Parts: sequence; structure tokens; C-alpha cells
Amino acid sequence: MTSDRSRRTADAEAPVLSLRSVDSIAEVDAVSWDRLTRIAGRDDAAVDPRNPFVSHAFLKALEDSRCVGRRAGWLPQHLLLEDEAGRPVAAAPAYLKSHSQGEYVFDHGWADAFERAGGDYYPKLQLSVPFTPASGPRLLVGDGQQSDALRRALCDGVEAYVDKLGISSAHATFLLPDDLAAMESRHFLHRTDKQFHFHNRGYGSYDDFLETLASRKRKGLRKERREALAEGIEIEWLTGAGLTEAAWDAFFTFYQDTGSRKWGRPYLNRPFFSLVGEAMGDWILLVMAKRAGRYIAGALNFIGGDTIYGRYWGCIEDHPFLHFEVCYHQAIDYAIANGLSRVEAGAQGEHKLARGYEPVTTHSAHYIAHPGLRRAIADYLEQERASVNEITEVLAAHTPFRKSDD
Repeated sequence: MTSDRSRRTADAEAPVLSLRSVDSIAEVDAVSWDRLTRIAGRDDAAVDPRNPFVSHAFLKALEDSRCVGRRAGWLPQHLLLEDEAGRPVAAAPAYLKSHSQGEYVFDHGWADAFERAGGDYYPKLQLSVPFTPASGPRLLVGDGQQSDALRRALCDGVEAYVDKLGISSAHATFLLPDDLAAMESRHFLHRTDKQFHFHNRGYGSYDDFLETLASRKRKGLRKERREALAEGIEIEWLTGAGLTEAAWDAFFTFYQDTGSRKWGRPYLNRPFFSLVGEAMGDWILLVMAKRAGRYIAGALNFIGGDTIYGRYWGCIEDHPFLHFEVCYHQAIDYAIANGLSRVEAGAQGEHKLARGYEPVTTHSAHYIAHPGLRRAIADYLEQERASVNEITEVLAAHTPFRKSDD
């Protein structure tokens, strides 16, 4: 645990605050932390008012299961801004990283270049949710009137913390607009990427959604869904009390298979799923496919205030189009049935485009302490942002939705 009791006066309207880091979320009262995760009411359909991944329960499950920690290379260093009475008024989930795995915003090239030049890129400070490429609040300030000033004060605190430790950088990934604006007002560099999200435009059913697609695309998706379930496969939605240990056992087998094929070693262990299911089962949806009386595939989703977040998928039998059914079509069905505004289906995947998921821009911000490295990265990011914008525009022109001449 470290503490910095220096006064911060960058914003005249900001209160006198101190910055403190804690090496376990358990050191922070759950009610106090979750109060800070609330997002002020705003007319912005892209902002989920209740993000499950920054909740105290989710972060604690990661720590209690030892999916994060020193051995994992994700050492918790959660940052708290406290008032003169020691009450937390702002916070940030943060980790000292000894590598760049599990972030989904790739800076390996930056690390290689800096280390070839004689610098030490690691450890670095990561303001994010481990293994979770879902946008959400990173500067937790609650929904009070001083939220913007507190965001700026927390940015100042992050920069001061990096400088005090003498480390290379701080990286905040999958940002919401208000957090990005606060960081850009300080010394963070802006980076963009893209994902694919489904937007529920008030559909009453999946068929209502299909009616917005071009005829050929509509017929293709209907055929795809029929063929996915052609081998007597049934779909179950499990949430809350339905998340039994037997269901988690089955899903963990699927998860391990996908993880070992994609990146060699899954990030999450079996205890994590039991812990997070017990702590926040009503925030979780398991979409499970069953054939001949046993589960053969599944997808894990988390449920926010108005968004469903697809996270992991796996199977023990291969069937045509089953991946698309379990991960993407079923998530759309759930969002429509429950009046949710959006489905975020994770990182990458242009194949989502044909299934009604539209390209959106994601944002990160990076504080680079070394002036030379900062200049080089700033030049690179200017070009990268232009490229991401161009690609996103091209993809947006190829969605399956009906055009005016259809």
C-alpha cells in the first residue's frame, strides 16, 4: 500500500484530495466502491449505466481465484482518491503489469522498441478490467456534480503515481467518452480500434430485426439458424439459481478447449466461475447448447444495465453455424426479449457484420513518461487513428441492412 498526501490544485473547483493505492479490492468497502461505479444520467445510448466488470464483486472474484496477482503478472494497485476525512471520492481499477497479455489493446511493439533503446517498459500501470475487452468506466467518480473535476484530479493522480514509481507508462483501455475527455485534457495519448455491436432499435422480436435486412441477408440468417440446430440441438438460458456447479463444469471444459487453441493457456481458472456465479449470478447469462441429453457448447455473457456482453465460447462437438447461434443470435434474442439496448460481442470478428453487428470505434488512452517514446507513439497513433476511421467507414457501408433501393 502506498499513499501520496500531497495537495492537488490543478483544478480550482476540485477538493483537496490524497491518492492512495491498495493491493487488494478487499481493502475497499464494497458499498463505497460500487457507489463510485454509478454513471450520471445522460442522453447517451452508448453508455451502460451499470457495468458489471467494474463491480467490486467481479474484481474480487478475479483476485480471490488468483486469476490476477503477482504470479499472473497482474498485480492489483487500485487507486483511490480520498477526501480529508479518508473517504473515497474517486477510484480506478489498476494493475502493475509485467507483460502485455490479456489486454486486447496491443503495445508489444512499443515495448520492444523501448527496450531495444535501453529502456525498461515493464512494469507498467494498466487501468482496465483484466481479460475483458468491454468498454466501461475506468475513472470511477460516481454520479455527483463534481464528477468532471474528480476525473481530472484522478488523471493527475495517475500521472503523479507513474512518475513517483519511475515506471514507463499508464494505459487506460476501453474507455467511455467522459474518461477519454479527461485524459486527453491531461497528458494521455488517444488510441482507437474497432469492435462490432448489435443495436436494438426497439425490435419486438428477432423477426422484426430481420425485416430491417436486405432480402438475401434475411433468408441467409434464417437458414443459418435452422441448420445450427438441425442435429436435435436445444438451447438453454441459465442465470441466477440456474448457474449450478454442473453447468459451470461443462462450460469450463468448453472454455479450456477454446483457450488452449487460441492462445495456449486460458486466463481464468475453474474457481473463478464458481465465485463470480455465486456473487453476481443475476448479472450472468450462460447460453448452453444441449444434444442427446448433454451440454455440447456454451457462451458466457454478462448483463449490464442496458447491455449484454458476450465474453467466452467453447464446444466439445463441432456443428455448422453453432458458434454463430450460441454467441451472436441468442444474445440478440435475449437483448430483444429483455429490452436491452445493445449487445457487445467482444473483440475483433468481421464475421459478426453479416449477423447484424455494426462497427463501432473503441478508445484507449496512454500516458508515456519518456519524452522520446511519447513523441514516437504520438506520431504512430495519429496515423493509426486515420486508418481505423477509414476501415470503420468501409465496414459500415457493408452492413446487411436494407439500402434505400432494396
